[in-house]
Formats: sequence, C-alpha cells, structure tokens
Amino acid sequence: MIRKWQNDDLSPLLTLWLESTIFAHPFIAEKYWQDSEKLVREVYLPSAQTWVWEEHGTLQGFVSVMETQFIGALFVRPTTVRRGIGKALLDHVKQHFSALSLEVYQKNERAVNFYHAQGFRIEDSAWQEDTQSPTWIMNWQADQTPSA
Repeated sequence: MIRKWQNDDLSPLLTLWLESTIFAHPFIAEKYWQDSEKLVREVYLPSAQTWVWEEHGTLQGFVSVMETQFIGALFVRPTTVRRGIGKALLDHVKQHFSALSLEVYQKNERAVNFYHAQGFRIEDSAWQEDTQSPTWIMNWQADQTPSA
C-alpha cells in the first residue's frame, strides 16, 4: 500500500534508506552513506514530498520528490527487489507531476536500466566529487512516455 510519509516513519525509513543505499551502491564506501544519514534526516526528508510502500506494518520502499520535480530517492528493501514496488512508487509520483528528473550513478546499471524502462532518458552527466563517481541526469515527461 502506498501512502504519504509521516513523522512516525522517520526511524524505519532511515533504516530502510541505509540498508538499500548500501546494497545499491557497492562501489561506494559504506562509511560515506553512514556519514550522510544526518543530512538525509535533517535536510532532504523535511524538504521533500515522500510516499512509502508499506506491507503488514513494515516499510518496504519509498520515493522522495524535491523541488516539485526532482526524485531525490527511490529505494526498495533489498529482500523485496523485483516485486514491482519501485515501479508502483514511480507510477504514483508520475500521477502527481508532469515532468521528473533524477541523478543516478552510472555504475548502478540495474537502476539506470530500470529508469530507462520507466520512460526516463539520459540528458546529461555529472561528477560527484564526494564519492568520486560519475552520474547520469535522467528526465521523464508525461507526454513522452512510450505506451506499454
């Protein structure tokens, strides 16, 4: 079930974020993500619109959209990957926004392929100095999504 994030979700959401981000980015030191938790908790989450996927009282995934169009996070618990949760969350935010953008690590090929399959297109590249890793900037517009 998808629902809006609530303040009570903070601790389980941060736990899910850390577990999922470490799983999705094995090419980046875990310490980087552990050190980033405060920034996620105090800056990113409060400034984003966030929806969570909850099953039997447990958060299994979430998506956060910042500045009305930038997907700052889309994470699914590693044990529930490939069950359609990420796609459902993305489809949900597509109903609220006519254009979306995101930044994804180039080495995270699974995520790049997933976003491409969801209608996102690579528009640019960037360099993340903190992680010393290249990223893709991907965009989606409602009127450009191919029909399934």
